Amino acid sequence: MAKLHVYKYQGAGNDFVVVDNRRGEADFLTPALINRLCDRRFGVGADGLMTLCASAEADFEMHYYNADGPEGTMCGNGGRCLVAFADLMGIRKFDFQACDGPHRAEVLSRDGDRRIVRLKMRDVEPPVKYPDGWLLETGSTHFLQWVENLASFDVDREGKRLRWDARFPKGANVNFIEPFADHLFVRTYERGVEAETWACGTGATASALASYLHGEKCFVRRMENGDERIKFAVETRGGSLAVDFIALPDGSFRDVWLTGPAARVFETDIDPEKL
Repeated sequence: MAKLHVYKYQGAGNDFVVVDNRRGEADFLTPALINRLCDRRFGVGADGLMTLCASAEADFEMHYYNADGPEGTMCGNGGRCLVAFADLMGIRKFDFQACDGPHRAEVLSRDGDRRIVRLKMRDVEPPVKYPDGWLLETGSTHFLQWVENLASFDVDREGKRLRWDARFPKGANVNFIEPFADHLFVRTYERGVEAETWACGTGATASALASYLHGEKCFVRRMENGDERIKFAVETRGGSLAVDFIALPDGSFRDVWLTGPAARVFETDIDPEKL
């Protein structure tokens, strides 16, 4: 088996193994190997793995795999990191296909290995409300709760309990939200990782959208082409993100964007047979 050239990227502390598979050179990746590469003791260590693939319909295609091996749902920070990687590879247009449909992105700034990437997310339907929280689909399924003293909250214990709740037969990521005067503080228990991650892009997006409907006021608004655009600052354990969108009267959302940092950490050759 040939050596595999891999890159390590992180977006607000959400970290990924990235592989250039535009020529099919990494088609030998299996769930077991992906799991080993993402292992923080025996591999590179990451919340997930992504491949940059060729596409006949777009500039490229994104495939995202959970840290436990199987292909996952849309990852917002992963998408931003893959755009930063595509930019490094010389790609200058960022219309791409992901498992939840087409996306486009913009690289707002470049500073060495660091990029600020703005990624357009899918349109979002109104949430489902439960007595103890809200369920929202932003490319991945998220269950959201508002809590106090989130910094000391037991995210792993409560997140694990809710992630397997019988109401969510396919499982759900779990976001805990605490609003402040000018931002949301969000912590996420992520399925596939089965632990808290330092940030989650689809989770930050879901948290901002749900917080708007929940009545939180820590956002800024501006008019854009006759529409009111809402923007939330979202703080995570790994850094700062921003979510902006247009809210519709029926509780749905369109023109949703996620913005934040994406940086190359390192790159190396891996011998898969030695993992």
